Amino acid sequence: MLTSDNKSIRPPRLKSGETIGIVAPAGPFDPEKFMKGKTVLESMGFQTFLGEGIFQKNGFLAGTDTLRADHVNRLFADPTVKAIACARGGYGSMRILSFLDFETIQAHPKIFLGFSDISALLAVLFDRCGLVTFHGPVVTTLANATEKTLTALQTALTSPTALELTPGDGKVIKPGVCSGLVVGGNLTTLCHLIGTSYAQNLKGKILLLEDVGEMPYRIDRMLTQMKLAGCFNGIAGLILGAFKECGHLNEIIDVFDDIFEDADIPILAGFDMGHGEHNLTIPMGLDATLDTDKQRLLFHEPATVL
Repeated sequence: MLTSDNKSIRPPRLKSGETIGIVAPAGPFDPEKFMKGKTVLESMGFQTFLGEGIFQKNGFLAGTDTLRADHVNRLFADPTVKAIACARGGYGSMRILSFLDFETIQAHPKIFLGFSDISALLAVLFDRCGLVTFHGPVVTTLANATEKTLTALQTALTSPTALELTPGDGKVIKPGVCSGLVVGGNLTTLCHLIGTSYAQNLKGKILLLEDVGEMPYRIDRMLTQMKLAGCFNGIAGLILGAFKECGHLNEIIDVFDDIFEDADIPILAGFDMGHGEHNLTIPMGLDATLDTDKQRLLFHEPATVL
């Protein structure tokens, strides 16, 4: 398992014609959107593989916890599957964490893609296995994804060069420059990991946060809980993605400005990541430099290897 001395494990680069396995580790999904999203992946030049039982439903979950975890474990172990994409977020990823086979996952590093509730898996796969994961679209959102979203996805999974991301409408909350591993994802999901053995250590990291449908006072409440729990002690910097249906952007910025008033770290808002119109794919667990003057997040190396 990963220790503080281990380097991040970058997964093999995805090539045209290779197979993306699709898994549903959280909630059930709309079959029509799913099939459209699957077609999008295939139109990008990839084959797709569906795990047995992926269409199962168990209330608000896509099957039992053991079934969903088994699908993840099987796709990592399957040598014909070169990358893994999640069908949908919703809720349920944290329920399968204790059933994951981290030794098998670490022995077979692969691209693992998703966002929202999938943030729990992105965080834990890096913390427990050292695996660089990808915060980006799920299959159902690909059905109506923008061209900007699709281009960013294909670039992140196939490009041999280091990625550079700039905010669509950048707003500097706190100026500065910092470097560190990029981690994070959905605020609500990460907040719910506090107090468990799966809570992410953010010290020295550049933290990405985004959310949907949470009013400013709820955003404040979650950030306050994390602050009181010491989660933000020693973080290197903060980047904010979309906060869709969370009130006016200025209200959200004011919340972060207040919570991090005493923190001497760069904070840059406005990245097209998460539940907004565009959802650009970003590697998680990879070193980058955040520069608020240049308004960019520049990774130090490619997210994948040959």
